[in-house]
Amino acid sequence: MIITPLLVVFLVVVFILLFLFLNTVDKRKWLSALLSLVLTPLAFFFMFYPMLNIFSSYHHQKYFDSEAWLENPALRYEMIDNTITSDTLIGTSKEEITNLLGKEEWLSWDDAKKAHDTNKWNYGLGIEPGAFTDTKDCVEITFQNNKVVAVKTYEEPITYENETK
Repeated sequence: MIITPLLVVFLVVVFILLFLFLNTVDKRKWLSALLSLVLTPLAFFFMFYPMLNIFSSYHHQKYFDSEAWLENPALRYEMIDNTITSDTLIGTSKEEITNLLGKEEWLSWDDAKKAHDTNKWNYGLGIEPGAFTDTKDCVEITFQNNKVVAVKTYEEPITYENETK
């Protein structure tokens, strides 16, 4: 385990909260401090840390990897931020995008044409973990003259096939 300043701060906060709680049970400060010292790692790793992971929306960032993109569609959200900021896909052709990302999953709808726009490809990025996540992430890749000119992410509500509205 890597000891970081944030870890130390969280451990101190858990220790203080345990000490204050145990001090209300028994007024002997040495006993409260000793029990707090023993219980802090347990309370941190079995209570505080899991709750922090449930309610925070932090996820690992990864560099773009075509093989991982194709094999794990549910984890694409980990790669998309780096892909957008580094302009990895800008300027590539439709054929190269097909080789890197696979065939488009769906095309955007163009209301003016009343048809699908073949220059706007969409891919699902998966669902970011979290307790209150009710949206899934998607990416739209826009082509102009057979080259990528824009890559933007957007969110859609999660719907289920058997869900009644």
